[in-house]
Amino acid sequence: MKIDEIVHLPVGVAIRWDDGEESLIDFHKLRDACPCANCSGESDLFGHKTFGVPTLKTDKTYELKSFLWVGHYAIQFYWADRHDAGIYTLQLLRKLGSGEESESE
Repeated sequence: MKIDEIVHLPVGVAIRWDDGEESLIDFHKLRDACPCANCSGESDLFGHKTFGVPTLKTDKTYELKSFLWVGHYAIQFYWADRHDAGIYTLQLLRKLGSGEESESE
C-alpha cells in the first residue's frame, strides 16, 4: 500500500492510493485519531494504558499547518496548536479514509 498523492485541502487531506482508491479525511477525524502516546495512550509492561495530560481543544487544534513524510510508511502532521507527535502509518490513514473506526497502532 502506497500513497500516490496527498493534498492539503481547506477541510482535510485528500489521498489517492496506488490501487486507485481515494480518501478524504477531515481535520477533526484526523486529529482526534492522533496515534501519539499522549493522545492515544501508551501501554506498560503489564498492559495498563496510560495517557498524557489532556489538552484543551480549540480551533487551532484542528488547523493543519503542514505534513512531512516519515520514511515510506507514515506521515507526521503539524497542527497550529504546535502538536506534532503523532506518526500516522499508511495503514491508519487508509483505515481513517475508509470510514472504519480508528484504533491506535
